[in-house]
Amino acid sequence: MSKTKANHPARDTIELRLYVAGQTPKSLSAISNLKKLCADHLAMKYRIQVIDLIKKPALARDHQIVAIPTLVRSLPVPISKIIGDLSDTERVLVGLDIRKVRAKAAG
Repeated sequence: MSKTKANHPARDTIELRLYVAGQTPKSLSAISNLKKLCADHLAMKYRIQVIDLIKKPALARDHQIVAIPTLVRSLPVPISKIIGDLSDTERVLVGLDIRKVRAKAAG
């Protein structure tokens, strides 16, 4: 699943991967919270990929995922990870350094 917003060059794209385990309440909450966070706080292009580790368990080892749900911002570098259902919006924004990225896009 991917979602893009705005028309900025690829270098300005925020790439997010959300690792979940099936359709558990915590997984569904993380997906919903991430969509809302992106819609409300990202003024630039973004891509969301939801990866279900029930369907692809080897990816947990390959991508070094030790807890779920885990959100990974792979671009821009450096890579950032947030574990949990993403309900604490401020913590997620700070943890993924989205405020700084957003400020650059506006300026």
